[in-house]
Formats: sequence, C-alpha cells, structure tokens
Amino acid sequence: MTEENAPVNAAPFEALRRYVPLLVWIIASAVILVIPLKIIGYGYLPADDAMRHAAKAVSGKPWPDILVMGPSFHIDHNYGWHFLLRQIYLQIRTGNGAHDAETLVLISVVVLFTLVGWSTLPWLRRPEAWLIALLATTLVSDVLGRFMLGRPFIITVAGLMTILLVWHIHGPTPPKWWTPIWMAGLVAVCSFVHGVWYLWALPVAAFFLAGQFRWGWMFTVGWLGGVFVGAAFTGHPVASLVQAVVMAVRAFGLHSTERTLVTEFQPSSGDVLGLVILGGLLILRRLANLKARPLLSNPAFWLAALAWVLSFKATRFTEDWGWPAFMVLIACDLQLFLETRFAADSFKRLALAGGLAVTLFLAVTNDLGSRWTYNLTQQYLTTAEHPELKGWMPDPGGILYSADMGIFYQTFFKNPNGDWRYILGYEPAFMPDEDFKTFHSVLWNFGAAKAYEPWVEKMRPEDRLVIRGGKGEPPNIPQLDWEYGVTGIWIGRLPRDNPSPGESPPTFPATATRDNPANPVSSPR
Repeated sequence: MTEENAPVNAAPFEALRRYVPLLVWIIASAVILVIPLKIIGYGYLPADDAMRHAAKAVSGKPWPDILVMGPSFHIDHNYGWHFLLRQIYLQIRTGNGAHDAETLVLISVVVLFTLVGWSTLPWLRRPEAWLIALLATTLVSDVLGRFMLGRPFIITVAGLMTILLVWHIHGPTPPKWWTPIWMAGLVAVCSFVHGVWYLWALPVAAFFLAGQFRWGWMFTVGWLGGVFVGAAFTGHPVASLVQAVVMAVRAFGLHSTERTLVTEFQPSSGDVLGLVILGGLLILRRLANLKARPLLSNPAFWLAALAWVLSFKATRFTEDWGWPAFMVLIACDLQLFLETRFAADSFKRLALAGGLAVTLFLAVTNDLGSRWTYNLTQQYLTTAEHPELKGWMPDPGGILYSADMGIFYQTFFKNPNGDWRYILGYEPAFMPDEDFKTFHSVLWNFGAAKAYEPWVEKMRPEDRLVIRGGKGEPPNIPQLDWEYGVTGIWIGRLPRDNPSPGESPPTFPATATRDNPANPVSSPR
C-alpha cells in the first residue's frame, strides 16, 4: 500500500468514528437486557418474594384472606406493585393460575433488572464506566444477584441512583425550584410500590453530611412530599405510613436473638472487598490526577459509608443502599478516567466496551454453584403436579401451619387460588402474637418437634402442618397422621377414620419415638 492510497483506504473507517458513541450506548444497553433473558432461559425462578407478589396478583385476594394476621396489619405493604401486577395479569391470564404466576415472575425479573441497569445510562457520558462498575460489583458481591430477584425494592434502587447521578451532573450549581418536584415524583413511585418510605432518610442524611445543604433541604422536601403522595394513592395516607414503621419495629423487636431473624435482617461481618475497591479508587484518583469531587463532599460516598456501618445491624443496608451508592461513585470516577484515556470517537473505546460487555455477560450468567438452576429440581405441594396429595392439602377454610417461609412462598406460588390461609407468610411480624411465640420457639429449638405443640393442639380437621425432613422417619408428633408429600417435605393432619375416595392412606403410622435430627426448620429467607 502506497502512502498516497493509505488515507483513501482509511477514509471509510474514519467516517465510522462518529458512530462510536452510539455503538457504545447500544452495546451497554443490549448487554443489560440480554443478561436477564439468558438467565431466565435456564429456567430460573427467584426463591422468595417475587413468587408471593405474583401469586397475590393472580389470587386477587387481600392479605387477611391469605395469611393469618395479627390486629396491627390491615394494609397491603406493596399496594402499588400488586396493583400493577394485577393489571398485567388481567391482560395475560390463561386460566392456569400457577402458569400465570410464573409468567408474572419472569416479567418482573427481566423488567426490573433492565430498569435498574438502564437507570444510570441517561446520566453518564461514558456508559462503559457503568459496565466496569457492574463487573467490579459482580466480582466482590451478590448485588447483581439481588437485582435478579424481581422485587419492587429494585425500583427504589433505580430511583436512588438517578438522584445521586443528577446531583453529580448539577451538583456544582444550586438546585432549581423544580428539583423537589421531580424528586417527590421519584420517591412517590418508590414508596407506592415498595412501601419502605422511612429509609429514604439515609440518602437525605448523606446530602447533609456531604455539606450539600441546599440539595439536602430540597431532597427533604421532595422526600416528605413524595412519601405523602405515594401513601395517598394507597387510599390510607396516614395508616399505611404508620403500619410500615410498626412492621419494622416488630420485625426486629420480637426476636430475642438475631439468629431467628430473616436472613436479610441478620447482621453483616462487613464488606471488606468493598473497602479494597474504595482504596483502589483513591489510588486511581491520585495517580491519574482525576478532577473528581472530594469524597467527603459526595453524598454517594456518605451513603455508602452510612450503610456499611449500619450493615453490622442488618445486611440489607449495604445491599439495598450502600452498594448502589458505591456503584454510582465507581462509575463517576471511572468516567473521568476513561475520558482522559480515550477520545469519544476512538475505536479503542469501542473495543473496550465490547470486551467489557462480553466479560460482564459471562461473569453474571454463568451457572456457578447452580445459582440460576437450583430451582429446577424443586418439587411443590400442589395436586396439579402431584395428584397423590389429594386430601393432604388443607381443606377449604383450613390453615397451613409451618415455621418455614420457603413453604409459604412455594406453596402459595403454585396454589394462588387455594382456599386456605398460611400461619406464616413473608414476614413473621404479621403473625398473631401467640403464633409468633410458637414460630420463634421452633427456630429457637432448631426445629424440635415438641416446639410445635401449641399449633398441634389447636389444629382442626381442615388444617395441615408442614415440616421439612428426610424420608426415613416422620416428625415425632404422634397426634397427627403423616404423608411424605414431596421430596423433603412432610404433611401432617389430624387422624381420619374414613379417608376420602382416591386419597392415599398415611405413609407412616404416627408412632415415632424420637425427634428426627434430619428435620431442622429452615431459617426464613
């Protein structure tokens, strides 16, 4: 190739440079969408709340018709989310409740993961910086796994990151008069679907700690206004706010030991690897001479720090508030670094974005430890899949007793129209006090059969007691007949003299003489 021809041959490639920024945006957006599609292609289903949200939408029933609830709770904690899912269900329903519930779960997983992944892109000049933040987070935490849970807290995370990034762009200038209006809109939506309105006090406090007082006051106004608007849409503007606080107080206060708390409420040992990444950012700032705002004047840093300290009380502080704030901090610093190293129309930038997208996709979607396929072998208590359980599921008007929250999630998910209630639902604090004492006793005594006695004594013929355990021996509760329903699950009921036609007799006579050591009660998720 002669020198005269080189510029001519290179000209077509040079003309493509102007498309590099657009292509990078397309790559970043596409990989965020493809990741959840790939994962649900494995057959993945979240293990907890997404199931009960979908089943609630399919059932159309209020919670008191689903759970045995104490007198303190009358209002749906996730009213807005269930309203939205119900409208979707009415458009897609097929008449098969379990199938429709599964469809709603898959929609929730894909839409919410994509929403939180895309929520930062409009505010970043270099979307590849966000891909690096996602990849770094994937390597040291399970935050992206939580983004795959299909739960409405993800909307709150998206709203939080939006506020932090808008401040990052406009922070040097005082907020405008309309700032609290759009903040209120975001908070209203998040409060309406999620319900945890009081924890927005954390990012508000972070703004004040960072010395961003004008923004802090505007955020305070937007927070309080948004909370009231969101609560008003539930139809109970005051009662819904009060109930949310009562629920939080009971969720922690009723337990005499942190061991019996739901997993997300148990304390963390501290995300040490997060501190390592923070140290790396500080080194990068110094070596690359980045013109970044000092950490102490950045609300994202203060929110991450607050959440890290509070995680020693409950790990959800870092998972839902700390890591999202830290991810924003990472993306903003890396954006400055990338701008000093790559021109906006550089083909090297395009190659970097492509490499990051492929790496992120493989890192998130690989099935390490069966994290995306563990549910494929799960068996559910439902006569639709197991006709032999006829007569062993609760009768109409009955109560399903269990100290395992997984039993509630799985059984309600597969039986959204079941004509019975559950003693334990998605939060033990909802239970009547006497039933909570029994539940707590079961966990306190590591599932000892004797701890179930208060429930056994008040069981009626239409009620059932469900306990996890191995097939070798039924639970040592001789007052009940037992059926090994599906793998790892026993169903107990009061003895019957004449079983119904087509109903299988008890698998074992109720003559066990000792507790089954292989039958612990799982700690709730």
